[in-house]
Amino acid sequence: MLLVPAHTAPYKAGEDGVWDGRDPGPQHRLRMCRLAVDGVAGLSVSAVEVERGGLSYTVDTLTSIHASHADAELTFIVGADTAQTLPTWREPARVLELARLAVAARAGAERRRVLAALSGLGVAAADVSFLAMPAIDVSSSLVRRRAADGESIDELVGPAVAAYIAEHRLYRAGAEAVLR
Repeated sequence: MLLVPAHTAPYKAGEDGVWDGRDPGPQHRLRMCRLAVDGVAGLSVSAVEVERGGLSYTVDTLTSIHASHADAELTFIVGADTAQTLPTWREPARVLELARLAVAARAGAERRRVLAALSGLGVAAADVSFLAMPAIDVSSSLVRRRAADGESIDELVGPAVAAYIAEHRLYRAGAEAVLR
């Protein structure tokens, strides 16, 4: 499994295409992903979006991966809440041509709603793999809020990432993030 942190998510960018400041930035996110997968078999991190810079679009990333791994059969794993927004993405039909869609359970996002949202793209239930797993009630907003409030986040992100967030003062109100 390949984790790909975004340089700048289009839906989180301001009018000028730049993140509004609550995010620590792509280099910190890349480092946190690397810490999260360190020593975990089968997981790795790609810096393709961070290195490309600018707004990160899934279609561009999948196209890039296909260009360097033409024979790879890709599966794009996304939470059910995010899967419901796929029709609003850049070139959603192309995303689904480049990768099979696998959907992880998320609180408040039902299978039928995901399928209804995707039906406009011509996606049938048989085209989507719903992962058999319990919903994981962890979100980036929860992590940011708890870190800003000085609460423990070890159980949400793991000790290595929690230590990194504390060391670099990420998500703290009024604190400037430090990249060393």
